[in-house]
Amino acid sequence: MNLAKYIDHTLLKPAATVEEIIRLCEEAAQHKFAAVCVNPIYVDLAAHHLAGTGVKTATVIGFPLGATLSAVKAAEAKEAVLRKADELDMVIHIGAVKAGLWEAVKADIEQVVAAADGAIVKVIIETGLLTDEEKRQACQAVIDGGAHFVKTSTGFGPGGATEEDIRLLKEVARDKIGIKASGGIRTREQALALVAAGATRLGTSAGIVIAGTDKPAVDGSKG
Repeated sequence: MNLAKYIDHTLLKPAATVEEIIRLCEEAAQHKFAAVCVNPIYVDLAAHHLAGTGVKTATVIGFPLGATLSAVKAAEAKEAVLRKADELDMVIHIGAVKAGLWEAVKADIEQVVAAADGAIVKVIIETGLLTDEEKRQACQAVIDGGAHFVKTSTGFGPGGATEEDIRLLKEVARDKIGIKASGGIRTREQALALVAAGATRLGTSAGIVIAGTDKPAVDGSKG
């Protein structure tokens, strides 16, 4: 199975350097990954090095806590798109999820979707902090908010992507939105199992290993 087309080749560690981002982009172009995911400060750089390769530039919004004001998330999204980001991975308002304030959760997503101006929006719900019912409700809020993917984890929170969570999200998402598994995906076997469970995108710093080569990926990123 060709897993490369599923992979968001990811480097979100705070100490990431220009040289590491350039190498990340070169690897993604070589292996024909779906996207490169970097912090907002590197969107321009990634977009420049990915131009003409077919690999998308993705960045994160309200990352990693999701506790940023909705207006600030929207401003981040607008600026990222201006800098040629194709995809935006935003963190949901986790506190509102835990409080059951679903209208606030949806409104937060809607503001980012509107600011994205047609760019793909993936919503990170941080499954490690949620009950199964909260995961279901959060996934529905992602659909109702007009986003394009639900995503499991930031890679900075507790836990990561599991087959059980992907199957649960698939029950809600069906074919309405994509499902991005992220957090702790390190092997090809894990990746295959997550795709079999319903994942349509994989966020990982181990993309090259997962795609089936022996060359190591850039070290130390989160997915």
